Amino acid sequence: MPECLVELGLLRPLAEEPALLGAVPPDIASSELRRPIERAVLVQQHAIAAIQEALSAAEDIYREEHRESGTAVRLLRGIDVIRAALRQARDSCVEEVITAKPGGAREPHLLEQVLPSNLSMLKKGVKQRTLYQHTVRTHGPTLAYIEQVVAAGAEVRTLNEVFDRLIIYDRRIAFIPEPVLDINSTAVAIEHPAIVHYLAMVFDNAWHRAEPVTITSQQARPPLMTDETRKAVLRLMIEGHTDAAISKRLGISTRTVSTHIKKASEAFNSRSRAQLAFLLAKSSIIDDEAL
Repeated sequence: MPECLVELGLLRPLAEEPALLGAVPPDIASSELRRPIERAVLVQQHAIAAIQEALSAAEDIYREEHRESGTAVRLLRGIDVIRAALRQARDSCVEEVITAKPGGAREPHLLEQVLPSNLSMLKKGVKQRTLYQHTVRTHGPTLAYIEQVVAAGAEVRTLNEVFDRLIIYDRRIAFIPEPVLDINSTAVAIEHPAIVHYLAMVFDNAWHRAEPVTITSQQARPPLMTDETRKAVLRLMIEGHTDAAISKRLGISTRTVSTHIKKASEAFNSRSRAQLAFLLAKSSIIDDEAL
């Protein structure tokens, strides 16, 4: 007779004849086995409820206090409000401003608007570091702007990676777009020292991986990082992004995205996008060498 039947409670000594074993319905045996476990779980649930009740009052007080006195993170709504906050932070900046601007080439009229204030800050001794994506290296108006601010003392680098918009003044206040709401009309102003420090560290890490933009009299334009851009396109393709999504994230046209993918397909002699992604994923060519 299997001992497990006794252990599971499916067999039990008869009251009138203990030497004999009688069958126990499985639902009754199951109920008997579960009872101590359910009792222990119930005790733990009561303990959790007691902890929540004891701390709920303290949590309410904390949230109320933070809501009344905490201004470390503020949501800015509307272009005018955002511009006013940026202008206030810029006017009070005395040491450094760091900026990450993804999305490729900048609109010429926007560059004209910010150039005087940026040159004025540089003249006052405020250090400036700006991070763009590689595609600005082919855009005349952006390069003309870069040439002027670099000549005044700013530093500009480009990167093939995907990053978000960011502005930090004096490592004291940071501005980022609100990711859930309309990216063009809402922003978040952050003054919490730990969060600002973290964002500055993220920028610094990207900055160290980026390539400096230098424009000399012998070289009208800096070299375009074609290989780096192609690697970025192919990495995003492997991750399953569409041409339109890749175009938006890297700040290049969908036609350029298609061209990079086509050239890679020819190099690998692949017959489909899926096959190309498979071949690239198996190889280390994206990380080790140019395509």
